[in-house]
Amino acid sequence: MKIAITGAFSYSGKYIAKRLLERGEEVFTLTNHPDRPDPFGGKVKAFPMNFTNEAELAQSLRGMDVLVNTYWIRFDKGSNTQPKAVENTKILVNAVIKAGVKRIVHISITNPSSTSHLPYFWGKAANEKAVIESGMSYAILRPTVLFGKEDILINNIAWLLRRLPLFGLPGDGSYKLSPVYVDDLAQLVVDAVYKKDNFIWDAVGPDELTFKQTVELISKTIGISRPLINLPPRLALFAAQVLSLFVGDVILTPEEVDGLMANLLISKESPRCKTSLKDWLTENRSTVGTKYASEIARHF
Repeated sequence: MKIAITGAFSYSGKYIAKRLLERGEEVFTLTNHPDRPDPFGGKVKAFPMNFTNEAELAQSLRGMDVLVNTYWIRFDKGSNTQPKAVENTKILVNAVIKAGVKRIVHISITNPSSTSHLPYFWGKAANEKAVIESGMSYAILRPTVLFGKEDILINNIAWLLRRLPLFGLPGDGSYKLSPVYVDDLAQLVVDAVYKKDNFIWDAVGPDELTFKQTVELISKTIGISRPLINLPPRLALFAAQVLSLFVGDVILTPEEVDGLMANLLISKESPRCKTSLKDWLTENRSTVGTKYASEIARHF
C-alpha cells in the first residue's frame, strides 16, 4: 500500500511511520518542516503541506491508498491559529477527495464538542465533521495526553520537579486524565489503516489518575520529592506564563487548564492501549525531564 502521513518526521507521526515501514508499506509524508532531520534515512518521501495550494496537495496525494492525519496545533501563534487549523483541515480533506484516496485515519481528541467554549475541543469536533461528511472510508481515533520519549506534558512536569523547590497544582488537582503511550496509539492507527469500516474509537491507556496523582507518580518515580501546592487556577496559569518567558515556550495555556479541570482527558470507553504510565516512567526514570521539551521548537 501507499500511505501518506501528515507530520511523519514529528512526534506521533514518526511512531506511525516506523510501524508501517516495518510492515513493508510505502510511506510518504506531508510536512511543514522539509528541513527537519529525517529519522528514516530517505525511506519516507516528503511533500510540502501547503494549505494555500489545494491542487498541489491533491497532486502529492494522488495514488495514495490511505491518509493518516495527525495535523493540528496546540496553541495559537501569530496567524497560525486553531480556527485556521480547522480551515486547513477542510482543505486537506478536499485534497484527499480530489486525489482519490480510499481511506482516512484521523487523529482527534477525547470529548470533542461543537458547543465547547474551548477552541481546541470545538476545533477537533469540526475536523471530525469534515472527515465524516467527506464520503470516504474513515477511522477517527481520540487520544488523550500522549506520553513517550518526546512528549511534552509528562516530560515537562518531570523537568519542573527536577528544578523547582515546589510544584503548583491548578486547583486541588482532583481532575483526571488517562494518558496514552504514543507507540500504543501508533499501533491503533496501523490497525485502523487495514480496516474497511467506519468507526470512532477513544485511544486511552489503562491508568485513570487525578492530576495530583500523576505529579506524585512522576515525583516518586524519578526520586525527587517536592511540596505540591494548591493554587487558584489563574494563579497557576500566571506562574506557568512567567516560567514560559525563561524557556521561550508556552508551558500551559488557559484552555488546557480548563480542559483538564473539566475532565475532558478521560474516557468512558474501556482502554484500548495497554502501556501503563507507571511502567514507562520506571523504565525511563533516568532520562525523563532531564531536558525541557519545547512545543515552539518542535512546530514553529
